[in-house]
Amino acid sequence: MRDYCIRAATPDDLDGARAVMLDTVYRDFGTGYVPRWHGDIIDPASAYLAPARHTLLVAVDEGDAHVVATAALDSRGPLHPPNPRHVAERYPSGATAQLRRVYVRPEHRRRGLARRLVAELLAFAAADGAYRAVYLHTDPAVTGAEGFWRSLGKVVHDEREGVGAGGGQSVVHFEVPLIR
Repeated sequence: MRDYCIRAATPDDLDGARAVMLDTVYRDFGTGYVPRWHGDIIDPASAYLAPARHTLLVAVDEGDAHVVATAALDSRGPLHPPNPRHVAERYPSGATAQLRRVYVRPEHRRRGLARRLVAELLAFAAADGAYRAVYLHTDPAVTGAEGFWRSLGKVVHDEREGVGAGGGQSVVHFEVPLIR
């Protein structure tokens, strides 16, 4: 059984974290790098290490010291567009902790890493004291993603319901309880 160290990322972890994130957007999402969606992946130091209310966590395989999973939190609420207006209004920037980049390399999945990373992010958000809600969105086409998030939070909007009517991005929006 492998042992993992979960901790806040340091500048030395950024290349490994970036590799996990880029591999995920290419392999799991099939989109590849899209600058308007993935700028934080290219510059995670500015996105997550510099701002006091943001964080990037990594899971490091203690056997080989490689970053095998990531999870981030920032204070930017979802923007409209591309997200529905009512979702953006419900989760304003500054008061919303948005979970981002919860990615685990395939060979390290099903070991509780994502759940442990999210628990640490929720503790970080609670300790901040100014967040009123925790929000995230996911692509349900990614194997296991929707089920995982449903086990932790509640759906606040499912865009698949609007796809047939000419709207939506096939994205599911969630709120995860903020425990203080």
